[in-house]
Amino acid sequence: MAHILIAEDDEAVRSFVKRALELDGHTVVAQEDGAAAAETLVREKGAFDLILSDIKMPVMDGIAFALIAARDYPKVPILLMTGFADQRERANGLDALIHDVVTKPFSLAEIRRAVSDALLGICREETRRRYA
Repeated sequence: MAHILIAEDDEAVRSFVKRALELDGHTVVAQEDGAAAAETLVREKGAFDLILSDIKMPVMDGIAFALIAARDYPKVPILLMTGFADQRERANGLDALIHDVVTKPFSLAEIRRAVSDALLGICREETRRRYA
């Protein structure tokens, strides 16, 4: 299974997603913001199969983190998540760097499918159209 790095400032969401992905057999490292996740990414020398990051976070937001991750480890797919329309719009220009943006709130099935799609490189047109 995959080795996944999560950056999410909301403890409830971070725990929910971490547990859900671990139930699928993935190994998950969860951090509370983009800066901590960036440090983990460097410490682990980019040895992750997927990065899953909230966009709006304190210290370093998900877009800044995604830009660093994509620059330093371009082969690691990046999946962003947000509950704010204005933040989702900020991600529009990152299509070449990120796999997709998942809208919060999401169900267990939705986040599992989004992670599976990102790991397999599947781009579903019905989700892509929402962000294009």
